[in-house]
Amino acid sequence: MKRRTVGDVMTRNVVTVSEDTPFTEIADAMAERRISAVPVMGEGGRLTGIVTEADLLRKQEYGDGTRPRRSRLRRHAQGRAGAQAKAAAADARGLMSTPVVTVAPTTPVAEAARLLNAHGFKAVPVVRDGRLAGIVARRDLLSVFHRSDSDIRDEIIDDVLISRLWQDPAEVHVRVQEGVVHLTGRVERKSLIPIMVRMAAATEGVVDVADNLGYDYDDTGSAPYPGP
Repeated sequence: MKRRTVGDVMTRNVVTVSEDTPFTEIADAMAERRISAVPVMGEGGRLTGIVTEADLLRKQEYGDGTRPRRSRLRRHAQGRAGAQAKAAAADARGLMSTPVVTVAPTTPVAEAARLLNAHGFKAVPVVRDGRLAGIVARRDLLSVFHRSDSDIRDEIIDDVLISRLWQDPAEVHVRVQEGVVHLTGRVERKSLIPIMVRMAAATEGVVDVADNLGYDYDDTGSAPYPGP
């Protein structure tokens, strides 16, 4: 089955800053380009950190000299100190988070999505052979759901039914509407139905699978398979 990787959806023309880039210049660049993070490059083009919207907002959170809200006070003292330090920072060196969580261009889109979700990130840099190759954001990962219904249907028929399950498309009918796959028809063995549904659901761009499949033989019980 086709599986798109980070390299297929990432942004290659990356807006970067140096460690000396001032706060206001970073904020302006992120606002103008409508991006949520900028990688920070050090000497020799080495990725040294990343500045996110959250890092910039520290200045607003702590900038008026008031104590953070009670929910913030429950954080570890070291975390509060780091946030306050970012609030006082004037350039990328003081604002950036480091070390940087990165992904490779070969990372599957689903794996990258889980990573962003687990860390609460909106974007992560993409690194190839130690060099910055791009950046991937949540909106890039959602692009897998922009596939047309006809593309999804063709892949399920060609890859799932014919190539992997050896099913006759004349017996199993596939209809896709707004990303929802509808399977109807008949298969030989009952045990094939959950496998088929699972494979269809794993196809990129599929939102849900609804099946109304019948079967000739229930092989999920203890009865022997009928002879010829």
